[in-house]
Amino acid sequence: MYFKVLFMNEQQQSLEAIHDIKRMMERSSRFISLSGFSGISAGICALMGAWIAHPYVYGRKDVIINTEAAIAQALANDYGIIFNTWLFWIAIGTFLAALVSAFFFTYIKSKKEGIPIWGKSAKRLILNVCIPLLVGGIFIFKLMQLGTFGLVAPGCLLFYGLALINASKYTLIEIRYLGFAQIILGIINLNFVGYGLYFWAVGFGILHIVYGVYMWQKYERKEG
Repeated sequence: MYFKVLFMNEQQQSLEAIHDIKRMMERSSRFISLSGFSGISAGICALMGAWIAHPYVYGRKDVIINTEAAIAQALANDYGIIFNTWLFWIAIGTFLAALVSAFFFTYIKSKKEGIPIWGKSAKRLILNVCIPLLVGGIFIFKLMQLGTFGLVAPGCLLFYGLALINASKYTLIEIRYLGFAQIILGIINLNFVGYGLYFWAVGFGILHIVYGVYMWQKYERKEG
């Protein structure tokens, strides 16, 4: 009986050692400090941005900032007219607010866990996110130059989904599922181009909040 108990204790210690090694390897190869609150805050920023943009998108407010300048830009076929629209600056403001808030909560979680926020895994994550986003940004900007605004929202969802899937191998696996959801939503939006703002709000707003709540409950609730 004594030897049986001793064997079981040794076996349990071996399993714990294996789990510790696995966690150490995961920490070194994956950036696991993404906070659930980052997703929630980004989603809230997206919903606020969609709410502010709604009257401009659907004609209740003039989307042009300076009408005289816009007329001159239109006559000169100047693509700089894009920067003379409220929607462009609302989009920039929403993106920066979401980025700053997401970084803040991730920084807090990273500091709490003692993981460098700018380690090798974080650099690989950022690189793999930025490549599809950069390509998508160039493509979407060209769509705006050509006046194909109906494809901007689905384009954002599709390229963002690809970026998440591409980066998922360097962070938590749930990011991959969020990416697939964004792509599916973007494909559906291609058939309902007049409702792009609503799809955009669901993808960048509601899905981020749902993802953030799930991640918080799964990874952070017990820690707290």
